[in-house]
Amino acid sequence: MALNLRQKQTECITRMLNLNQPVNATGTANEEVYKILIYDKFCQNILSPLIRVKDLRKHGVTLYFLIDKDRKPVHDVPAVYFVQANQSNIQRIIADASRSLYDTFHLNFSSAVPRLLLEDIASGTLNSDSIQRIAKVHDQYLEFVTLEDNLFSLAQKSSFVQLNDPSAGDREIEEIVERIVTGLFCVLATLAVVPIIRCPRGGPAEMVASALDQRLRDHLLSKNNLFTEGGSFTSSFQRPVLCIFDRNFELSVAIQHDFRYRALVHDVLGLRLNRLSVQGEKGGMKSFELDSSDPFWVANGLLEFPEVAVEIETQLNKYKKDVDEVNRRTGGTDGAEFDGTDLMGNTKHLMNAVNSLPELTERKQVIDKHTNIATVLLGEIKERSLDSYAKKENEMLVRGTIDRNELLGVLRGKGTKLDKLRFAIMYLISSESINQSEVESVEAALRESEVDTSAFQYVKKLKSLNVSMASANSASRNNIVDWAEKFYAVTAGVKNLLSSDRQLALPRTVEALMEGKPNPETDNYLVFDPRTPKSGSGSSHLKGPFKEAIVFMIGGGNYVEYGSLQELVQHQQPVKHVIYGTTEILTGVEFIEQLTLLGHKMGFGSSTAAPTP
Repeated sequence: MALNLRQKQTECITRMLNLNQPVNATGTANEEVYKILIYDKFCQNILSPLIRVKDLRKHGVTLYFLIDKDRKPVHDVPAVYFVQANQSNIQRIIADASRSLYDTFHLNFSSAVPRLLLEDIASGTLNSDSIQRIAKVHDQYLEFVTLEDNLFSLAQKSSFVQLNDPSAGDREIEEIVERIVTGLFCVLATLAVVPIIRCPRGGPAEMVASALDQRLRDHLLSKNNLFTEGGSFTSSFQRPVLCIFDRNFELSVAIQHDFRYRALVHDVLGLRLNRLSVQGEKGGMKSFELDSSDPFWVANGLLEFPEVAVEIETQLNKYKKDVDEVNRRTGGTDGAEFDGTDLMGNTKHLMNAVNSLPELTERKQVIDKHTNIATVLLGEIKERSLDSYAKKENEMLVRGTIDRNELLGVLRGKGTKLDKLRFAIMYLISSESINQSEVESVEAALRESEVDTSAFQYVKKLKSLNVSMASANSASRNNIVDWAEKFYAVTAGVKNLLSSDRQLALPRTVEALMEGKPNPETDNYLVFDPRTPKSGSGSSHLKGPFKEAIVFMIGGGNYVEYGSLQELVQHQQPVKHVIYGTTEILTGVEFIEQLTLLGHKMGFGSSTAAPTP
């Protein structure tokens, strides 16, 4: 049984909704208790992709509210709180208890609640004579958002800016690293696995890996730790490998236009928490859910957009054929949509037709949904020439160059301001050598389109530093907070973009780490094993091979990278399994906004807000 993060987190939430009582085979408690659910905005985002309203009803939740909303008392009913452990939430809980809003309070924190905050709860409820209302306090270790079985986000905004800000001090960097480590610890606690940790030397990846290693070591010293059950071995009697990377490892993936369905829907239409709002065919906005319950999304998410359009047509024709077959067997009219009104066949055919109705209806809803989404996407593709952007960016990455006239033609052609800025930055990143006059022409073309070039200037600075610092002595690059080290961490990864084949650097590196064979790309990667003495961390048995991996990208990830890892495991024999996670899921535009902010901090361009499309 492969690691399934979505299933594990859903099980934890189900148990929490049932007052942390064991649940039976149907996923409900043996004794049904009606209750109220209170959550903060962060925990609402954790619940949103996993639990629907009908699921809440199933678990006895009759009302649900945000913690900061004004609420009226509901007597004789227990309340389940699911919130982050912070001072404002604690004060609100104390206020709710002092007003006796609910009969009992079952407090669930998304990560370990610090002792000081626990003391605040105790003293606050004691002073208001409401301590008897606090039934239980639980650390749930669920401070991450699971979007698919193998995809999660820590939902930590702007970590790329924070970690690469030249003005950031040691304490600020340490706080960011600590938050990332807390999120990763929650993921591992939910999966109940202690992995072997691998990461490149230097930069945020090493800082997070080292701090996580120490956190796990300290936790494993306690007798009743979270990893005592099933923690030594996962499926196949083997622990997974956790590969930690920093966004600077491969900048291009966060910027480029991609033409695959899942990535397009996210980048162009703004898929968020598996939900999407688009213009309906008859006007007005329509909201859709795109998750593992949608068979078309699961099966075709990795396909290029033209292939998806063909698949929609294929599914529609198959649906019509099946409807005609049902009508033929039951004496209905050929070509008519099956509505169950013209049934004259024998009893067997009648029963088969009735049984097939829900399945046919569901199929038609899925086809209609993706037809609507594809129509809106097609409009955007034509208006912005997104197919041309994706094709030319791929060619630049492979060839390392582009014809000057072609380059300027794209920048003066169709597309939003940010499409052009992304293309210009992709030109900078992929070019093996920088032609100064060509760069000036690109900047002039961007100014013609009134584009804020701060992000372009920032990446250009990195590119020039790559040349001047490539020969720097690694011994002098130990402190991530040092300005020059930050830029070395960024520019050292530029070479990853210049591979001769189309495979991205991340899946190529993950494949090498999972195989565990000698490889010049990964031989110098650090190895941490929280279960062994620190002196033994270099042991050869810790380097694989591995059947399961958790890949984590610090500084923002996206569906392009997630898709590339899923494609990797689809072609592996024997079958391997990869979970992908990141500090936050970003569209290309959102990542460009972070680069623009860094450009402003470096003194490039205007100090106004991030660019508008």
